[in-house]
Amino acid sequence: MFQSASMKRSAGLLMYRRKDGWLEVLLVHPGGPFWAKRDDGAWSFPKGEYDGQVENALDAAKREFVEETGFTPGTCFASLGEARQRSGKLVCAWAFEGDCDPRTLVSNRFELEWPPRSGYLRSYPEADRAAWFTAAAARPKILPGLAIFIDRLEALRA
Repeated sequence: MFQSASMKRSAGLLMYRRKDGWLEVLLVHPGGPFWAKRDDGAWSFPKGEYDGQVENALDAAKREFVEETGFTPGTCFASLGEARQRSGKLVCAWAFEGDCDPRTLVSNRFELEWPPRSGYLRSYPEADRAAWFTAAAARPKILPGLAIFIDRLEALRA
């Protein structure tokens, strides 16, 4: 498939585990003032943009996972394919089985002028918290365009 150089691409890892017979996924909540009061439809899995020339998608997904969570990803990854978001961005994802304590999340930070046009730069974590959700509980929490990856994970692990 031909992709224009200007097309934005993002890659991520969806960590999962089985607990008490249920499939659970680790989701992260975005940090910063825009997302502070949003919950349903705001969560994601660790992912980020890459250019596809310097870094391949899986390497970018691993890097983003570490940067956003501070956790080490596994070594065996199952492709969950790609999905185009409403914005036009193409997201590709992989799943891996693992476990972690979300309370120990350590995320990289970004700077943002806040309040807007105030001249004050503030630092925010890229992900301000993480949590385990069953697949059913994750669907209303995750950004709508990413729910397909939970569906694909369930089909893969059924």
